[in-house]
Amino acid sequence: MFEPVALFRHRLAQGQILAGAGIYLTDPKSSEALADAFDFLWYDLEHSPMSMEALGAHLMAARGKNKPAIVRVGASDTAFIKPVLDAGAHGIVVPQVRGAEEVHRVVDDCRYPPVGRRGFGPLIPTNYGRSGGPEYVARANAQLFVSVMIETAEAVEEIDRITAIPGLDSVVLGPWDLSGSLGMLGEVGHPKVVAALEKVIASAKAAGLSVGSGMPADAEFAALQVRRGVQWLQLGGDCGYLVAWADQMVGKLRRLASS
Repeated sequence: MFEPVALFRHRLAQGQILAGAGIYLTDPKSSEALADAFDFLWYDLEHSPMSMEALGAHLMAARGKNKPAIVRVGASDTAFIKPVLDAGAHGIVVPQVRGAEEVHRVVDDCRYPPVGRRGFGPLIPTNYGRSGGPEYVARANAQLFVSVMIETAEAVEEIDRITAIPGLDSVVLGPWDLSGSLGMLGEVGHPKVVAALEKVIASAKAAGLSVGSGMPADAEFAALQVRRGVQWLQLGGDCGYLVAWADQMVGKLRRLASS
């Protein structure tokens, strides 16, 4: 049987469309409750105050459900990346990258020597030291899923240099932040924003990389992104699902009760 990240890679290689849930709440029950409905789980350390202890509990839940656990880290610095990898994340998403040199550093931080410069101390990924030899290093270098978010005008300008970097597995579109970087925050349908999105997708496809996208829980926009060439999509998240369902239920009750 494929390990979760190997299956994730395999399904992308087969051209399948994968949907994931964003996880913002700290209770690992969010992971357990949503795992069966989605193809992967996306843990957000950029926009939530989740601690490493809370993330660790979530990653345990994801392993228990045999689901790929992809973590959006807070920034591209080594200090944001290394603890997440050593906690057992199957992949990372690095937000707000601005150029090829920064992405080179990210990829190097994710691969052990001689491929990269990742420091060695993976307690959880080695089953607490039981399987930490050369086979683990080779497997980790091959399987860890490394992606960066293209959501700045600078990154779009350098996209061909970014997608050519060896060891980068995917680029992820950030339509809302990209629209803001282009001077029109929230106008994700503006021709200038759409042209930038399509430029990124074309460059990634030409380089043989998959394309992901972050977004709210909006099935119509998700379908539009799929038609453009996006394969894996983070569709909103646990807190948003809770709020939307509650608002819908209470609103329906009030309408029925007043009719």
